[in-house]
Amino acid sequence: MSIRRQSVPIPIGHHHGRSKDELSSQDTPQSVNNSFFSGSISPHLSAPTPPNFIPLSLKGNEPLKKIGKYVISDQIDCSTFKAWDSVSEEKFTVKIASRSKYQETFAPRFNVAPQENINNVHELLFSDDHAYVFFPWTYGDIHTHIRSQRKLKEPQAARLFRQIVSAVSHCHRSGIILRDLKLRKFVFANPEQTHLVLDNLEDAHILPDPQDDTLQDKHGCPAYVSPEILNPSGVYSGKQADVWSLGVILYTMLVGRYPFHDAELAKLFAKIRQGLFVVPESLSPLAKCLLYSILRVDPSERLTTEEILCHPWFHSFSEGTSRSSGKTKAAPDQLVPDIVFEEGDMFFFT
Repeated sequence: MSIRRQSVPIPIGHHHGRSKDELSSQDTPQSVNNSFFSGSISPHLSAPTPPNFIPLSLKGNEPLKKIGKYVISDQIDCSTFKAWDSVSEEKFTVKIASRSKYQETFAPRFNVAPQENINNVHELLFSDDHAYVFFPWTYGDIHTHIRSQRKLKEPQAARLFRQIVSAVSHCHRSGIILRDLKLRKFVFANPEQTHLVLDNLEDAHILPDPQDDTLQDKHGCPAYVSPEILNPSGVYSGKQADVWSLGVILYTMLVGRYPFHDAELAKLFAKIRQGLFVVPESLSPLAKCLLYSILRVDPSERLTTEEILCHPWFHSFSEGTSRSSGKTKAAPDQLVPDIVFEEGDMFFFT
């Protein structure tokens, strides 16, 4: 990995180039308050080679750009593009940020050590005005995968959910609260879609004191938000709010719909505050036990991420055993939604 962490700034050489529907509000929040810790804990990173930023041209008149050995092509979203290594032809994604603000934008990533279930930074390059953060190519998100499968059988869900919890637990140990935790943030790192990685930490929160996860801001997705965040005032445990979101993720993986749903947000939030949800009888007793141990209204009664990883459900499958064979038909509006969000619809809480 061509990235270095330093306690002091590193001079960087330059070469000047030649010059939706109702469910959308429940799956994605409507405002982001990036509460990044302002201390000087983000590393100063340098490019391993002086980066050339060169405009190119593609057949037709579609522009390409090159920085260092990377060619940047199609835009994925407002700040993310496809890229490839012009030498090895390996594919990547690249996120582009203002050079003056990239340390703030990517602060949570720079405070988390590399881990197999986090999509780690591959390389960081600079032009005069921008930082280019390259990540390994990924193969679709698990939200889309579940929608295509309707729901997952327990053995597959256990393998994938363990990876999700492992990533969240690693962030918690590093003093990072994810807050906006949802299925869409986990993507597959291999074409076989067996290896999950957390792909987005940009709106996570860095704890000034890793031993104190107390938060006050109200941030999260309506479908995934925990009851304590819905309280009009007061503080809450950021880690245990993330755990609640993990419970929503697990339920959705196993059942194919959200545990709490309503077209009206006020009614949805009332259901979340009550913590009442229906678990299909087709699920195994251990799966039910884990769900009920996570989706508890009182945060102090929820399992921690470390306790979740030790739950016997993960070790309960033997060859030839199928746990989730029941066919429970969900109402159409309860299914995991297939929605393309516009930029203006992205956020909910402030």
